[in-house]
Amino acid sequence: MNLQNAGHLYLDKYSGWYCLSDEAFVPQSELEDVKKSDGSIVKVSTLSGNPVEWMEEENYKFRLSSFQDDLRHWLRDEKTVRPLKYHKILSSWIEDGACLEDLSVSRPASRAPWGIKVPNDDSHTIYVWLDALVNYLTCLGYPSEDYKKFWPPTIQVIGKDILKFHGVYWPAFLIAAGMEPPRTLLCHSHWTVNDEKMSKSKGNVISPSNAAEMFTSHGLRYFLLREAVPHSDANYNEDKIRRILNTELADTLGNLVSRCMGKAVNPRGEIPEPSAAHKHILNSDEAANLIESLENLSSLAQQSYVDFNFHHVVDAVMNTLRCANKMVEHHKPWSLAKESDEEAAKRLEAVLALGLESARIGALILYPIVPGLMSNLLDYLRVPRDSRYWGNTSFCQSGRGHLKNDEEDAEKLIFFKRLR
Repeated sequence: MNLQNAGHLYLDKYSGWYCLSDEAFVPQSELEDVKKSDGSIVKVSTLSGNPVEWMEEENYKFRLSSFQDDLRHWLRDEKTVRPLKYHKILSSWIEDGACLEDLSVSRPASRAPWGIKVPNDDSHTIYVWLDALVNYLTCLGYPSEDYKKFWPPTIQVIGKDILKFHGVYWPAFLIAAGMEPPRTLLCHSHWTVNDEKMSKSKGNVISPSNAAEMFTSHGLRYFLLREAVPHSDANYNEDKIRRILNTELADTLGNLVSRCMGKAVNPRGEIPEPSAAHKHILNSDEAANLIESLENLSSLAQQSYVDFNFHHVVDAVMNTLRCANKMVEHHKPWSLAKESDEEAAKRLEAVLALGLESARIGALILYPIVPGLMSNLLDYLRVPRDSRYWGNTSFCQSGRGHLKNDEEDAEKLIFFKRLR
């Protein structure tokens, strides 16, 4: 009703190519002729590959062409659409103007009987994309004032295939209605399967439940967030998944904890309090490199989270954990545990403290990626619930002191079982 009262809708004759599958009219610039197997030629959308048909009817149209300047203003900050690649694409569309033709937002009720009728005109039914996009508001309680508790969204997540609808139509509708568009659109790329497009026709669509059964729900979640690079398509490959999960979760993180909590080196399951002084006690490049990595890890990971680069978060954590494993291998705690002198005991405590501190910080930082798995590890490391915040991800910020684990539990944790 707001759009209608403000004069942003008008009744007009419309003729053009309509894609039934995409539920949208397709401009001439986004059409191509395709030869079918029987030799006939059909027009299809270049964006979706779906066929189109010529249609003529009377529609209500939205004056999209009037909002070029408003959309430019919305896009003035490069952070409005992330990653930058998609901000540039959307900005070029707005500047070109081809996507700003006035938009049909209704269908005759005789052709689309089911749906919301146009206010004051029951002969027309509101049709995509207006009726679909407004669900973001109605699910929050609009038109009651309740929706304002959540609007505008700080981040709205979309796929790259619907960038035009959410980056052109949606903000224009909102601006026309006197409302604020989303602060940021996070546009993600797609998944391929063995480097091929995923589609029902190819029979290569991945079942999430089957994948979770094969790799565990924790493992699948880790892989998807670890490999989903926002600016380019990611590849789903079972061999690759096994390799990543075994190498990073089972070997790099799981093995580090096992080395530091095994009965041969830590029979009482102690978790020594870490200290910067351990660098001097161990007096090795490996220890110095690890402490430097731990001191920088929190800020590196935080910026990567802010930039929606979850893969960089995992990279940073794994680099630190690899430093921790190198430190453990260099100082050989299994040999130190066999020595009886005080200096060896100090070095052993330093190795265990730094190794377990690496695991603690790594688990806290990876918690948003795999909360269930990391929660189990943090429980095992006796990290209190009130010490699992971002402020606790800094080196020596556990605030827990020297802990003794339950001797019976010291070797019970199998963090992530290797996959075959």
